[in-house]
This record gives sequence, C-alpha cells and structure tokens, in this order.
Amino acid sequence: MAKFMAVWGVVMVAVVVWSAAMAAAGNFNEEFDITWGEGRGKILEKGQLLTLTLDRTSGSGFQSKHEYLYGKIDMQLRLVPGNSAGTVTAYYLSSQGAAHDEIDFEFLGNVTGEPYTLHTNVFTQGQGNREMQFRLWFDPTKDFHTYSILWNPKHIIFMVDDMPIRDFRNLEGKGIAFPKNQPMRLYSSLWNADDWATQGGRVKTDWSHAPFSASYRAFRADACVVAAGGRTRCGASVGTDAAPGSGAAAAAAWYNQELDLTRQQRMRWVQSKYMIYNYCTDPKRFPQGLPAECSM
Repeated sequence: MAKFMAVWGVVMVAVVVWSAAMAAAGNFNEEFDITWGEGRGKILEKGQLLTLTLDRTSGSGFQSKHEYLYGKIDMQLRLVPGNSAGTVTAYYLSSQGAAHDEIDFEFLGNVTGEPYTLHTNVFTQGQGNREMQFRLWFDPTKDFHTYSILWNPKHIIFMVDDMPIRDFRNLEGKGIAFPKNQPMRLYSSLWNADDWATQGGRVKTDWSHAPFSASYRAFRADACVVAAGGRTRCGASVGTDAAPGSGAAAAAAWYNQELDLTRQQRMRWVQSKYMIYNYCTDPKRFPQGLPAECSM
C-alpha cells in the first residue's frame, strides 16, 4: 500500500471531478489540433472523422489538446490503401525535450499486395532502441481497426483490436527507467520516409499514386489529464474527489490493469505468429550486450 500511495503522490497533485465524457468517444474538434500540412489534415463529419493526406509537397499531422499522465488511449485507424510504399503513418504518445518519453505505433507502408509492418518502440528519458515489429493478421487498409496504448504505473501494453501484442513492464527496481513523470500528448502524422520505411529504403514512394490518405475515428481516452496549474484530473471511473491511494481512486480498471494468464497466452501467440523483429533477439545490434530488460 505504501508503494501504491507513493506512486499516486508523484502522479497527482490533486484529483478533481472529471466528466464521463472523457472516457466516451471524443470529438476531434474538441480533442485535437491539426498542427501541420497546410490543409492536408481535415476534421469531418461534425468532428467524428479525421483524415491526413500526403502528397509530394507535404504530409500532415495533428496532436491532442490535452497532456496525459497514464491512461488507456484507443483510436480506430484505416491506413493508406494500395501502393503505400515509402509512407509512414505514426501514432504515438510523447513528451518534449531531449530526455523525452515516448510510446510508438508506426505503420510502414508497402507495395500493393504486400503487408504493412507495424513498428512499436518505447523511449524512456530520451533512450529508445526498443523496437518490436509485427505483421498484422488482417488488411489494415480495408476497414477501421482499433489500436490501443494502456499506460499505467506497472505496464505499457500495446493492443490491436483488444489483442495484446507487447507488454513493456516497469522494472525500475532492476535499474531500468520507466515513463512515469513526464506528461505526454498524443500525436499522429502521415509522412514520406522512403529512405528507410519500405524494405530498408530499397522501395521508394511512387508519387503517381498520390495523394495518400489515412483516416481516424472513435478516439477514446480514459486517462489522467494534466490541467491548468499542473493539476491532474482523472477519468470518472477513478472516483469523485478521491484522495490518492483511496479505495475509490484505486477502482479505475485501467490504472491497475495487467495481463492475466489468458491474455499473456494470446500475446505470446501473436508474437510467435506475427512478430518479425525483436530487439531482444538481435545481439549483433548490441555488441556490448542486450539491454538489461531483455533478460527479465
């Protein structure tokens, strides 16, 4: 209990009432700003749909109005169809500065008929190099699918359609940094990365297929949000005016969520079937030894 209360003491200066709307599907007009692209990013259908476009001149991107310090973030994406080689659709949480924290989904396009690569990474205090890559078990361009980040004091869990694919655990007790102090915004962008994205940069973007477009809907954040003055307000499920560490505050399912045995087995199945790269099995990349968390 003392450890739990200490974590809450770091996270929350105060907890205030937070409307249930925060946990409901968000309106893009209220939750996001288009930050670049000169009109290539658009919010449509009264805030229920967002699209990003890439052409030879520019890509586009957006960011959340809020900063989060722990939460469960869901977004439905439909990726660039057809020949998407050279393009990257990035969807990630990040703080700012050289010692930033970051939690990444990146979708690396491919030539028509070849699968996307789902690239994941975790940065702590500016240090990344924790890449895991997957093929998806469906065509992500045909329909919308839900990509989720669950970030709490014990875990960062990546999920696709509620299927866990990766679990980065808090191993601070073993001397491994874990994101816990830096609030992060949610960002997304569609951009040209044909120097590396598709088959190591061997396949370039075919601009005859431009403009390229990715679509977003059904954003949902059940999260602790950093408000004015550094105060932190959390989802309604956490409780109303609950003191840090109290029973009501501890009631938020996402805040304490871990993978049970069944979901661990599902994650291992996905990794055995669809993971194509794991930094923890690449000793050539780390001649001085694999990162410490790989042995844990």
